[in-house]
Amino acid sequence: MPCYAAAMGFKPRIAIVGPGRLGSALAQELRRVGYRITEIVSRNSVSSRRKARVLAKKVHAMAAMNSPHLDADLIWLCVPDREIAKAARHLTRATDWKGKMVFHSSGALASDELNVLRRRGAAVASVHPLMTFVSASVPSLHGISFALEGDAKALRLAREIVHEVGAEAFSISKSKKSAYHAWGGFTSPLLIALLVTGEKVARAAGFSPADARKRMLPIVRQTLGNYAKLGPAGAFSGPIVRGDAQVVRKHVKELKKIPGAKDVYLALARAGFRYLPLRNRKELEKLLKP
Repeated sequence: MPCYAAAMGFKPRIAIVGPGRLGSALAQELRRVGYRITEIVSRNSVSSRRKARVLAKKVHAMAAMNSPHLDADLIWLCVPDREIAKAARHLTRATDWKGKMVFHSSGALASDELNVLRRRGAAVASVHPLMTFVSASVPSLHGISFALEGDAKALRLAREIVHEVGAEAFSISKSKKSAYHAWGGFTSPLLIALLVTGEKVARAAGFSPADARKRMLPIVRQTLGNYAKLGPAGAFSGPIVRGDAQVVRKHVKELKKIPGAKDVYLALARAGFRYLPLRNRKELEKLLKP
């Protein structure tokens, strides 16, 4: 498969639309590996304009708002899912789209969100990093995975960029994107929801949230290490895997006192019952039955 940059004779210039958490991380990583960021395009709000100026300074780009130039070879939309199609429509008259590449970074939505630009001659793709982005941390993209879907020409460039930042690319079909994105939900945001529920249970046991986090982290890290090394069955421990129905019954009774905690516990216990090997299944089934 031909290298896009080699075919053009240079690395494509990139404009980032959306100076938020994802846009900021991408712009800095792309700049680090030698791509020229020409423009950071923001919304017309004080906060968005400020973020654009700060990010533009970091990556030696221009900050733009109402009248973006969009003279880059690749326009990368890093806006919320609900804003992608709207942003594409808003930008239709900003430049001549023939021969340009356009990416969006939604994990749930297909490249068809960019159809308005595709019809004007752009090659489009969805390029989603399987990573968490929060305001107080800029993660490295090295070693992470990107899910790609879209036009062949855009995908060639996407694979090249993903490779250059030290990440891995895989293809995802349009019909599988919702399931893929839900899977991603389990890997970070729902994991945090589980941990904060754990903090509420720790408070019932007499620990502050800060103390709970401090004491939880070693076992959380070890569990993830076991999962990576041994797989789910090898990492599964505690009263459920042992089939200790008496202890599980005590847990459920205590968790009734904490809003929502019993529901989370039972949902996860049922998942363990369904997917993982454990003892004393008949006794546990009585406890875990909805």
